[in-house]
Amino acid sequence: MSPKSRLYTLVKAWKNKPFQEVRDACGEQWLGLSSQALEEHQSWSQRQAISHEPIFNSEGTKLTGSLFRPLLTATDTQLLRLFMEGLDTTSYWYRSGRFIPGILPVPTHAIASSAYIDALSDLILNSRLPVGLVCLGIQSRVDSDISSACKEGLLRMRRLGVLLHLLQFTGTAEELLFLEEMQLDGIHLEMGQFRTYDLPIEIVAQAKHLQTQVYASNITLVKDLENATALGAEHCYGGLMMGPVSRHQTLHINDSRIAKAIFSLHPKQHLNQNGDK
Repeated sequence: MSPKSRLYTLVKAWKNKPFQEVRDACGEQWLGLSSQALEEHQSWSQRQAISHEPIFNSEGTKLTGSLFRPLLTATDTQLLRLFMEGLDTTSYWYRSGRFIPGILPVPTHAIASSAYIDALSDLILNSRLPVGLVCLGIQSRVDSDISSACKEGLLRMRRLGVLLHLLQFTGTAEELLFLEEMQLDGIHLEMGQFRTYDLPIEIVAQAKHLQTQVYASNITLVKDLENATALGAEHCYGGLMMGPVSRHQTLHINDSRIAKAIFSLHPKQHLNQNGDK
């Protein structure tokens, strides 16, 4: 065997190893990791599904992450397979030289399940991704009856170096308390709701005081982007910024051309040395 072919064999074995290990450790069919599911996972990658929504900074000048949309509607039997697909995509970007954090949404009932948390932990550990590239998206408000179990699951994720994001943040007192208690890394605000209602500037300021990054989602109108700027959101995503793309297309994204064009039409006012505009 030539050195080149030996290297190819080792690299291929390393890439396939995590999926084999996860199947051995968590092979219960109800968790969605049957041999048929693994075959579907491989074909999914080959099809290059348009399922990764790019996230940019508020000016649209830099790609700051990606939301894996299929997990938003995943059934219980699809959850681990799709989570594995999301991790594999983030690994693909990382091996290609791009440090793109992937936000992987997970429903609260799965976070409260020790069986799911065990399986998710195995997937994350076997992905060998560095800290900061795996983000867990909490899809909905945590109900009081599963609050304790859900918090324990999130703490286990944090101990693995996983960043925690609260999707669909609405600014209730319960959410702010949860945000402070769990020290969440990001909150996501749906901007469409603020086209007719006042902006929650004070609530967002409280979140920022807790060192939480603010993500503005569903940016589809210029008004949405202006509202996100008024709120001081660090990250924006939605149709106006850029629609979902494949994992390979994500590699070639550096900025949001539309957002950059909008900001070029509305330049920010700068101060001179005397402090005047």
